[in-house]
Amino acid sequence: NDLALDDITFRPCGPAINASIQGNPDTVNVCIGNANTYTFNAVVSSDFIEPLYQWQISTDKGLSWHDIEGANGLSYIRPPSEPGFYWYRLAITEQTTASILSCRVASNVVAINVHNNPVVNAGPDRISIKATPVILQGSVTGEFSFYNWSPASYLDNDSLLTPSATPPADITYTLFAASEYGCKNNDAMQVKVVDGIFVPNAFTPNNDGKNDTWRIPFLDPLLGAAINVYNRFGQLVYHAESSAVDWDGNCNGYPQPSGAYVYNIKFKAVYPDMKGTVLIIR
Repeated sequence: NDLALDDITFRPCGPAINASIQGNPDTVNVCIGNANTYTFNAVVSSDFIEPLYQWQISTDKGLSWHDIEGANGLSYIRPPSEPGFYWYRLAITEQTTASILSCRVASNVVAINVHNNPVVNAGPDRISIKATPVILQGSVTGEFSFYNWSPASYLDNDSLLTPSATPPADITYTLFAASEYGCKNNDAMQVKVVDGIFVPNAFTPNNDGKNDTWRIPFLDPLLGAAINVYNRFGQLVYHAESSAVDWDGNCNGYPQPSGAYVYNIKFKAVYPDMKGTVLIIR
């Protein structure tokens, strides 16, 4: 009769080896920055005659294994490391077969998994005009299982990444996040409450470091406003939309002459449009 070998896998067999992490289960999850050392111990069957010990590491979840230099005893102290998945095992062979790697017998695997903290971004600071609602722009990426804003005051839902905030006065909100392994991070932003948008009516673009550009304080870019400035001939000389206003008095690289310019600020919602004039003084 023929013997079919298709489903048979050959591997070295030998006495039992049991590896463990002292004072811990066989898999330990820690966070980046953890400075603890961990001691691996192995209990080896007495059936070995002249054993040679070699602790090994895998950083690709067991696809490949590498000898740890100097780790040639029944115990090994693992130093702290960068984030990653670290698997360990003890390989043993007899001195008589030390040069034959395929004769090694390996223990069970123990693992130290070092996790990154969540990546937390509370988003840009916001401007609330006369305590009108603003939407916070938080985000959390990486490994996380929980997040919330603090304080919860004046938020419609502190468990949303993008809650609506209506504080009556300036306030700082902090976005906290954590993973199932206890890895934590946070980031903060501020909501500033103002009575209105003040539009300066003049600036002096003469490069003296004082009032060189036309800026509009408290015009939050997230309001999505479109700002257009026209010269006395009705030609558009400056445009900004959903961004900070910072006009240096130039148009297409050419300085605009002294005089009055008409601006128009058009909001997408909530606030009425604004019009007026701004002077360039040279």
